[in-house]
Amino acid sequence: MISAPVRKFTSRGIGRACALRLAAAGARVRAVDRAAEGLETLAEEAGALPGSLEPRLLDLTDLDAAEAVAAGTDILVNNAGLQLVRPIEEFPPDVFHTVLTVMLEAPFRLIRGALPHMYGQGWGRIVNLSSVHGLRASAFKSAYVAAKHGLEGLSKTAALEGAPHGVTSNCVNPGYVRTPLVERQIADQAAAHGIPPERVLAEVLLRDSALKRLIEPEEVAEAVLYLCTPQASFMTGTSLTLDGGWTAH
Repeated sequence: MISAPVRKFTSRGIGRACALRLAAAGARVRAVDRAAEGLETLAEEAGALPGSLEPRLLDLTDLDAAEAVAAGTDILVNNAGLQLVRPIEEFPPDVFHTVLTVMLEAPFRLIRGALPHMYGQGWGRIVNLSSVHGLRASAFKSAYVAAKHGLEGLSKTAALEGAPHGVTSNCVNPGYVRTPLVERQIADQAAAHGIPPERVLAEVLLRDSALKRLIEPEEVAEAVLYLCTPQASFMTGTSLTLDGGWTAH
């Protein structure tokens, strides 16, 4: 059973699944998102679960606020993300900056805000939702791949620093998950690769996966929960890959 505050950073897709799974395990979840309606719906869904869910409206580009909201947490789950599919020479610099702010700098600030409490009590869990793109690159995803590769390094550094204090830090690395983020990029992928949208799933997204299906958000949430259990106490500084065999190549 997980108790004490848990942070979950989004009210849709993987974030929603993780928040509900942790609350189902008894956690007191603090869900952070910039979408008020999504947070309200998430809180309603969690109402009958053994744990609890406190919605917090926050845009993670406000880095000072992000660091502050992580204070006092026992388990930190970094999940927020965004995606744009464009060739590097056409990639808008402002979007590149925003992607790295939300997906790399914000996790740094959240970890920075959470560690004093974790260190003080001699226990903590940091779970970073990375991606197979934290381990492999794909064309047309320069910002996303750069952010996820950076998150892998940040997670490993936190693992080395946190070990003497009873704090573990790990990444979860799914392949393509059935989420709005993936669904929204199909048109962009079709344009970038010059193929019809109906061919994107088989020819682009699942091309390198041995298992030819999308992974479900609930499957990712189970991996996140596992990293918070006593059975995973010796796992730190690693990447738990759920990629359908992508990185087996």
